Amino acid sequence: MLVAHSGHPPISHSRILIIDDHLPNIDLIEQILVRAGYRNLRSTCDAREAVPLFVEFDPDLAIVDLMMPHIDGYALITQFGSLTPSGAFVPILVLTADSSRAARRKALDLGANDFLTKPFDADEVRLRVRNLLHTRALHVQMQGQNRALDERVRERTREVEESRLEILLRLAVAAEYRDDATGSHTRRVGRTSALLAQAMGLADSEVRLIGLTAPLHDIGKIGIPDHILLKPGSLTPPEFETVKSHVLIGGKILSASKSPLLQMAENIARYHHECWDGSGYCGRLAAEGIPLAARIVAVADAFDALTHERPYKRAWDVDAAMSEIRSQENRRYDPRVVNALERVVFRHRIAGVEVVDGPIPPYVDPFAIAVAC
Repeated sequence: MLVAHSGHPPISHSRILIIDDHLPNIDLIEQILVRAGYRNLRSTCDAREAVPLFVEFDPDLAIVDLMMPHIDGYALITQFGSLTPSGAFVPILVLTADSSRAARRKALDLGANDFLTKPFDADEVRLRVRNLLHTRALHVQMQGQNRALDERVRERTREVEESRLEILLRLAVAAEYRDDATGSHTRRVGRTSALLAQAMGLADSEVRLIGLTAPLHDIGKIGIPDHILLKPGSLTPPEFETVKSHVLIGGKILSASKSPLLQMAENIARYHHECWDGSGYCGRLAAEGIPLAARIVAVADAFDALTHERPYKRAWDVDAAMSEIRSQENRRYDPRVVNALERVVFRHRIAGVEVVDGPIPPYVDPFAIAVAC
């Protein structure tokens, strides 16, 4: 029995396509192959049927005569090559009565892999067919191993990315605990940012990325002294300058990553205090020059800060918070994002769900991560 490598079907199960305009040649080749144990054979005497048959049959080996009416073997070799997916290997065994060097070179240049010269020798037919099928089996096996290796690499990359993100998120929560007794501000901003992104019609993948990275917006607060961060009264100009540096600290913590997720997190941390009219800090970016994710988080962060108690203020109700945010539309905030917040608040009220402290969907919960980067 003709056997392939472990884990693959026997070579005798291989699909073999035969194209020759002389029926006796096809009959002879089929007899030789059947006696050798091959059963999965298809053939045609009309070269015009070859391409549709190649697509339908999806052969493991094509045996092609060179000299045929209507379409010659050279043209078929070219067309079969164009139909074979990138990285795949479907060997072509050429039948020819022309054993000249020029004919062989031309066929090889077009993609042929071996030759059988008419009249056929039965042993030569068996050996060349077997060798080409073994080569294909090895190629298929190697492709399978490469796919398995690629998947292991992707899985390991995901694990590393998840670990890195989780560490950063826990740092963000640690920083947040310094001026938020519950430490849940980061999660709420992630949730609200994802809801805003969704309301703005962003792709699901973008919604998810924003939901996962928005909680890192204030990670730079880890570098702000407590006597400034927790000060209950107004800040002096030098103290405010110190507070503003948290965007630079956060950007630096998250910088220089090749991960799209952490690149977005860096943009959010660095630019979420930029203003639509260019009056924000620290890059003085304006309007569309501010990354969209940062514009979204700016509104989500402001909404959450207004509707929750802080050391320097009491919590506002949703209507008062919305009135304040609307008053800053086109100045501090992107009007599109403000409109999205209004739609989110309206939908939650219609549904009878509290938008301020609603449940965090798993797909935007930074601690239910399953990152695909």
